[in-house]
Amino acid sequence: MPSRTPIVPAGFDPDAAATGDGLFGLDTRPEDARLVVIPVPFDATTSYRAGTARGPEHVLEASKQVDLEDIQYGAIWQGGIAMLPIPKPIASLSKRARTAAEPIIRAGGAAPGNRSHQKAIATVNAASERVHGYVAAASELILDRGAIPAVLGGDHASPFGLIAELSLRHPGMGILQIDAHADLRDSFEGFAWSHASIFHNVMTRLPGVKRLVQVGIRDVGSREVEFIERSKGRVTTFFDQHLRDRQFGGATWTKVCKDIIAALPREVYVSFDIDGLTADLCPRTGTPVPGGLSFPEVCHLLELLAASGRRVIGFDLCEVAPGAPDDEWNGCVGARVLYKLAGCALRRQKAI
Repeated sequence: MPSRTPIVPAGFDPDAAATGDGLFGLDTRPEDARLVVIPVPFDATTSYRAGTARGPEHVLEASKQVDLEDIQYGAIWQGGIAMLPIPKPIASLSKRARTAAEPIIRAGGAAPGNRSHQKAIATVNAASERVHGYVAAASELILDRGAIPAVLGGDHASPFGLIAELSLRHPGMGILQIDAHADLRDSFEGFAWSHASIFHNVMTRLPGVKRLVQVGIRDVGSREVEFIERSKGRVTTFFDQHLRDRQFGGATWTKVCKDIIAALPREVYVSFDIDGLTADLCPRTGTPVPGGLSFPEVCHLLELLAASGRRVIGFDLCEVAPGAPDDEWNGCVGARVLYKLAGCALRRQKAI
């Protein structure tokens, strides 16, 4: 199990310009870190526009500009944060799977009886399952030594293997999902492991997940609403408009956050789709939607979660996509969200 002693390299100046090649400019080794990020450069099924497969490298580069003293959590970096190398085989697999998926995406879904479509569906589904296997194996190694695992996607289907591994070790866990979309479709465009189906797959395949609490949802399908209603409280959704209606009626954001947190069990996984934020903060994400949470609102929610006594057992950040070559905005926002998520997880573990 990683030591709880702060990880401070000799001669390291947290206020100096970043010189390390690692996440946030740190050179902490994954085997020494208390929190290890698994990069997943995969986005085969992103249905509106591609690009999130480049999210991990984009966030990694932008993270080197993040100031390390956090106003909420203090010296988060001392908790020990590292990221595994970006896996080139997964990036190559994403390109091949994306090529197979694109004709179906352009057609609006697989045509019944179309053999080429069915062959492509099988190719993409198999690629997705390989990704799940990679993530699950990496997660197992991290968890076996007592560290906190996190996924940096990639599309929102990327963390399934991590959630599956955690659900075996922490039965009764809950998920806090920050997102513009419910992601509860049984499949989308024919893909069983679509980014739009991640939480349908989680809630139907992983009995160890007790509850899903969704925040910021503002694009939803009729069958997704039916799924929520039939869940008998296993899925609790705080729709974005309903959150705003409460605030317009006088409720404070603190009160709203406490109600969200009260719906969660003691052990919590945080799943953060960057499109849960307002679209000005993530203009290049796969499927941007008007509305959403501001950065300070997210920071306040995570801080109250950390202070609630609940334990964050892992998290993901997905759907960050780069803009033009000289546009670092999406990565800058993603890197700061990632640092806040790390602070929330490490605070409860008493690592910072």
